[in-house]
Amino acid sequence: MKPSFFILTVLALLLLPTAIPHDYSEALRKSILFFEGQRSGRLPKQQRMTWRGDSALNDGKNLNTDLVGGYYDAGDNIKFHFPMAFTATMLAWSSIDFQSYMSQNDLGHNLIALKWATDYLLKTVSQLPNRIFVQVGEAQADHDCWERPEDMDTPRTAFALDAPDPASDLAGEIAAALAAASIAFKQSRPKYSVVLLDKAIKTFQYADSHRGCYTDNPNVNKAVCPFYCSVNGYKDELLWGAAWLRRATGDDYYLEYLVNNRQAFGQDFNYLEFGWDNKYGGVNVLIAKEIFEKDAIALTAYKDAAEEMMCAFFPETSGPHHMSYTPGGLLYKPGNSQLQNMAALSFLLLTYADYLSNSSQQLNCSNHQFQPDSLRRIVKRQVDYVLGDNPAKLSYMVGYGDQYPRQIHHRGASIPSVKVQRNAFGCLLGWNIFKSPNPDPNILVGAVIGGPDVDDSFIGKRTNASDTEPTTYINAPLVGVFAYFKSNPNFS
Repeated sequence: MKPSFFILTVLALLLLPTAIPHDYSEALRKSILFFEGQRSGRLPKQQRMTWRGDSALNDGKNLNTDLVGGYYDAGDNIKFHFPMAFTATMLAWSSIDFQSYMSQNDLGHNLIALKWATDYLLKTVSQLPNRIFVQVGEAQADHDCWERPEDMDTPRTAFALDAPDPASDLAGEIAAALAAASIAFKQSRPKYSVVLLDKAIKTFQYADSHRGCYTDNPNVNKAVCPFYCSVNGYKDELLWGAAWLRRATGDDYYLEYLVNNRQAFGQDFNYLEFGWDNKYGGVNVLIAKEIFEKDAIALTAYKDAAEEMMCAFFPETSGPHHMSYTPGGLLYKPGNSQLQNMAALSFLLLTYADYLSNSSQQLNCSNHQFQPDSLRRIVKRQVDYVLGDNPAKLSYMVGYGDQYPRQIHHRGASIPSVKVQRNAFGCLLGWNIFKSPNPDPNILVGAVIGGPDVDDSFIGKRTNASDTEPTTYINAPLVGVFAYFKSNPNFS
């Protein structure tokens, strides 16, 4: 049988030499700097994104608690705790598995970005076992206005869930974030690491004791949906939280939990996915590390699923599933914000490649075997695409290179800085700016935006949110990815 035209095309794209030399060191620095532009609360003296100012200093007041700080998730001014926790988990994972590729300066800044998130996440679980905080801000009211965060006059309502209301997805992800961060801070901040791990254990207990989605509560559902509903359910977050606690503690309780619940929690399904909503792909790769290092036979099914996922990236394999690519070579999945999928999946590919290399193994895909570098080449193609080696010849990282989007879907970037124009921009005036053809007055350096469509087409206007809106959970996994190629700039 002759290989199909599709397979030959994809293979050609994956093997295409990089046309543009890229500065991965610059990309790494800027990918971390981006998080300073997303900060909520009182900014520190060391703030490097100087056009930003203090914001949302009374968050949590309606529930008589302190919920000041954290990150705005994207181009709006809401603090959604579910994707924020995933962001923290990925920043932590980058610090843990990719720290050897980072300079002390880069690692330090990444840990600062992580701590800004975990300091806040500790607040969200400060009233356990009775209450967990879900979100700050009313999404619809916020989205009805185009205001910089320093001017916000929309309601800053904080939302919470009280036991026995379920929150397995939210609490499971927060537990994962705190457990992963406890590992990341173990050397530099040992006392903080202990606090994080203690809270991770207690948060997981809430997640497992009160099973169900956090959006099962009608009031929370109204606040969170349709923005961050847990469409994939909650069972993946229970496995994800348990997997990180297993790695952080070495406790056999979590190993047994993973073995006993794998099939019942649907780990055999959706294992090709990974992102803020679906953790199955990440669970498999994370657990595979223990199998490589300790030959934990009881967990072998997780590694097998991880291998099936890795094999799906190679169109010449005979497996039942294959990943899709745009004509220009970008990993593609149906839906908005394509670079979100690319970033998370690239992180898993690169992580698994290192696990293979460290154990002197190769990837076995039925009738084909691949060396770890084969996985890395796929990732390099993705990274170079983001940085400008794409049909549009455009960097999808703001502030990298000469050609990058000058109108992004981001309130703070598009409205003159409070340091320049102290008078507030009201809701209506903000919409005039939103519709303006003028470039953003503030550069959100390092922001990786949603990116192009299935045909590599890109509409670079702030009115087109799916293409031009940045998110914290696009950037977070890319920190580790950029770190690898910074350390291996001549990889091909």
